[in-house]
Amino acid sequence: MAKDYKPLSDAEWPAGIADMKDGFAGGLNVYRVMAHHPALLRAWAGLRDHIVHHSVLLPDQREVVILRAGHRLQAAYEWAHHVSRARAVGMEEARIMSIAGPVAAMTPADAAFVNAVDALIDHACLAAPARTGLEQLTGPQGVLDVIATVGFYSTLAYIVKSFDVPIDAFIANPPEP
Repeated sequence: MAKDYKPLSDAEWPAGIADMKDGFAGGLNVYRVMAHHPALLRAWAGLRDHIVHHSVLLPDQREVVILRAGHRLQAAYEWAHHVSRARAVGMEEARIMSIAGPVAAMTPADAAFVNAVDALIDHACLAAPARTGLEQLTGPQGVLDVIATVGFYSTLAYIVKSFDVPIDAFIANPPEP
């Protein structure tokens, strides 16, 4: 019988990563699923910290990349969570929704990020023209941050879809304003 990879409850939380439960890892169902492999979750923390807090991408640029990856990978969990985060960084609803649409309907900057995500997902490669466009927007480190962000969120998409991770209640049922 296959193992059930449901999000671990506080009572099931592994002692070896007890220090992570009250931080990012205990706050989201996807990380509560990753807690089934404590060493992986601990190793994941450093890359997550870079992508979420120390990337050279501006917050809205990062959300464009994540939203497009979530959309292209059909990861409803990631899409829902990052629509919420995109709103929190000041992105307007029309811009957020455009990320799931055709590139021609986007601003040139958003289109450059979306084209990069699409190239990485479709070909696992960011060809020179796309790299040049991103370098003009973000610098060389931004190109690497885009690639790392797509890889990071692709892995999360594989996890949430493989284990049918439920969207966290605070996203699925936000409190009334």
